Amino acid sequence: MSSSLYRLGLSMASLRWKVVAVWTVLLVVIGGLAVGLGGSFSTEFQIPGTEAQRGIDQLATRFPEMAGTAGQVVLVTEDGSDIDEHQGQIVALMEDISEVEGVGAAPDPFDDLSPGTRDDTDTAMIAQFQMDGQIGEYPAESVDEIAALVEAASTDGLEAHLGGQVLQSAEIPFSAGEVLGMLIALIILAVIFRSFVPAPVPIITAVVGVGVSMLAVMALSAGMEIPSVTTSLGAMLGLAVGIDYALFILSRHRDQLSRGDDVRESIGAALATSGSAVIFAGLTVIVALVGLFITGIPFLTIMGVAAAGTVALSVVVALTMLPAILGILGERLRPRAVRRAMAENGGVLPPSADGDQAAPRRGLGLAWVRLVTRVPLLTILVVVIGIGALAIPAKDLALALPDLGTEKPGTAARDTYDLVDETFGPGYNGPLLVTADIINTTDPLGVVDELEADIAALDGVQEIQIATPNRGADLAVISVIPEGGPTEQSTKDLVAELRGSAAAWEDELGISDVTVTGATAVGIDVTDKLSEALIPFGTFVVGFCLVLLALVFRSVWVPIKAALGYLLSVGAAFGVTAMVFEYGWFNGALNVSVNGPVVAFMPIFVMGVLFGLAMDYEMFLVTRMREEFVHTGDAKGAIERGFVGSAPVVVAAALIMVAVFGGFISSGWFMLQPIAIGLAVGVLVDAFVVRMTLVPAVLALLGARAWWLPRWLDRLLPRVDVEGEGLAGVLEHRRWTEEHGVHALRLEEAVVPLLGDRGTLGPLTGSVVPGTLLVVRAPDDVDRATFLALAAGRVAPVSGILAAHDRLAPDDLGTIQSRAQWIGAGEDVAGRLRRIEGHGVSRCVIVIEQLADLAHAAEVRDDTLVERLDALLAAGATVVVGSRSAAPTDAERRLRATLREPDRLLALDVRRHHALPDSSPATQPEGVPA
Repeated sequence: MSSSLYRLGLSMASLRWKVVAVWTVLLVVIGGLAVGLGGSFSTEFQIPGTEAQRGIDQLATRFPEMAGTAGQVVLVTEDGSDIDEHQGQIVALMEDISEVEGVGAAPDPFDDLSPGTRDDTDTAMIAQFQMDGQIGEYPAESVDEIAALVEAASTDGLEAHLGGQVLQSAEIPFSAGEVLGMLIALIILAVIFRSFVPAPVPIITAVVGVGVSMLAVMALSAGMEIPSVTTSLGAMLGLAVGIDYALFILSRHRDQLSRGDDVRESIGAALATSGSAVIFAGLTVIVALVGLFITGIPFLTIMGVAAAGTVALSVVVALTMLPAILGILGERLRPRAVRRAMAENGGVLPPSADGDQAAPRRGLGLAWVRLVTRVPLLTILVVVIGIGALAIPAKDLALALPDLGTEKPGTAARDTYDLVDETFGPGYNGPLLVTADIINTTDPLGVVDELEADIAALDGVQEIQIATPNRGADLAVISVIPEGGPTEQSTKDLVAELRGSAAAWEDELGISDVTVTGATAVGIDVTDKLSEALIPFGTFVVGFCLVLLALVFRSVWVPIKAALGYLLSVGAAFGVTAMVFEYGWFNGALNVSVNGPVVAFMPIFVMGVLFGLAMDYEMFLVTRMREEFVHTGDAKGAIERGFVGSAPVVVAAALIMVAVFGGFISSGWFMLQPIAIGLAVGVLVDAFVVRMTLVPAVLALLGARAWWLPRWLDRLLPRVDVEGEGLAGVLEHRRWTEEHGVHALRLEEAVVPLLGDRGTLGPLTGSVVPGTLLVVRAPDDVDRATFLALAAGRVAPVSGILAAHDRLAPDDLGTIQSRAQWIGAGEDVAGRLRRIEGHGVSRCVIVIEQLADLAHAAEVRDDTLVERLDALLAAGATVVVGSRSAAPTDAERRLRATLREPDRLLALDVRRHHALPDSSPATQPEGVPA
């Protein structure tokens, strides 16, 4: 991967203005689509298959008058007079509301068939109205018109307030906090780079990535139901990771420029090294977010996929637009002192000039890592006990879905909600609907009355608001007012008791399919479903963590330590969130206006995002430590050197994350605040306490055993390059090519496992120039098959170098294979050669398994085949042919004699431990020319 990223970086730097133009056009086009399609977001949370959702669906088909979005007008007399004295005014208001487009029903609250709800003093009333269609499906302008009517109805003697589900807005709040978070990130970047020139670059690329992804989500909302919180979550996460990913690459680029590297080469190298880590980091976040599908909750899956798409775009922008911008800025990103020194020395950095500029200030980092590793067991105990204490309040963290009581104080929705709570009781803000199929009864009204009486007798029921069959008398609906509010435990207990009594009522009354539904019941079902999904999702995340880090670090203990550290960070995030929202701590400072349950999907979403971020910090810190240990074998020294080398970037990345998440806390939006607080605390604890304190202490305690991996597991696990280790090979092959010229095949001490047999073939050293026809003489079928497979990229050497043109194995094995053409034994050689054409011929390696097939085709099937072969060789194609003979055969001699340039044919005698000849002008080839 590193070699591909290196070439990508060079290409992006060369095409810099075109790349920036493409991203700009993409942003404009998708923005135009988003505006033109006019999509809207949903405020409803549904989980198909739950009882409450089944009841909602049943109402939509059998009792549509009660299926739409509900609204209420709360009317209160100002002078304490009886509400009946204002009957004419109220009736006129409800008639006006009934004529608004989208309103299905607005009954007279003084009518005995659908009476409004009165308070105990008869000075206040709740009048209900219902919108047409499904919940959430109504014209937005209709609500504005109703609000104007209600406002106009308020007089000196009567207050009118609009409330109900119609006021649940999909509007995404925006506050100055988000801008402040970005400014703090900008300041952190300026401090890290000690310059204002590179500081805005990560923010620009992050904004572009978030802009494209969020506008795409807005465009998609025209054709599918997307929760309103999706864009805010995506923007928050996209900005944070987008800035961090750009920071990792830009930091590496600046370090290389400080050493005097060429700008374009530095961009390629930065992408090959830090770009590999960015891809890995992005994939961990994406997998965790897409993994939300295991919850089986559609709206959460949509949110996870949208957020994952934002992260993926952030990675793509960091790998394309960022190197283009680095190319545009060019020398201006090089530290001024280094630039001046190079200018004075003919464009080359003097050996002594880069010392101070390239070396970071390491005093504090070295002192800290030595402090935490001096008595590692004590450090571990302090960290575990401290985070454990912070996590204790998590036991009180309650979950619920947002309702109008979570809106900001001072808004019409919240004021009306509070008014209903104070005047009528909390239950009137969250009525329950009990539905029952009464099609088999002969006395529908009598059955409804009996069911109403049974429900009214239950503990926790304050009032039965309405009990009626539908027009077809086959479905009964009873509106139940609980004593507690929508999120109170007593309401949840009542829902459970109603459902527990359903079977007995069905037997006793001859009814069927009794369900408890309504917005409050839906919220309870969604919360329960999300709570049940926490353990499966947590198991998936921790299991993925163990496998992922075992691949990267080739260790057993490092993944276990990382997973346990992640759980500590999650516990701290949940604990602090509970302190803020359950205990009311720091509410003023954090602009929190609602205490009580937090949004139900907060824990699972925080777990997914925090997993990806925690693995980022683990990788950036521990990879450098492992690299030092592999080179030196000094376990303690490796911890110190690795920490000092990587800690500054991790500190900056974590602070930027906290700044961005902190900016979203100030929005005051109930659905976003708990998630932002949880992520900010989680990142702070994970980066500074877990990764930079606990991890060095645990590694110091384990010593060299930290990097132990059983041999059988080492053989089983594939190897991944997350730090661009393959870049050294790419640069070495580039230097070799500059010295020796372009070669189609190059082998350097290559040892390859035998196909279908034990043992190896090699070491092989040598090279073949393009346009060569190489006859591989090998009487042994295994030797011949192994070498031909090696030339076609079908097998990688276990050691040494295999290069085909500019591609190296194993990183570019897929490209080597794609450029190779394999013509197996018995295939139509002439037909296959005719189909090989195009601009890629010069990089093509054609492997013909049997020389006899080539000779037979040339002599019997196609007399123009040799001409085609000549044309391919002249175009730069390389042909490798297998021969069963150890000596020149008649077929080989005839082939040489018919070639336009016979010297193109070389022969190689392949036996185990023999070397490949070098056909370059500098050496004499071994083997026998035909």
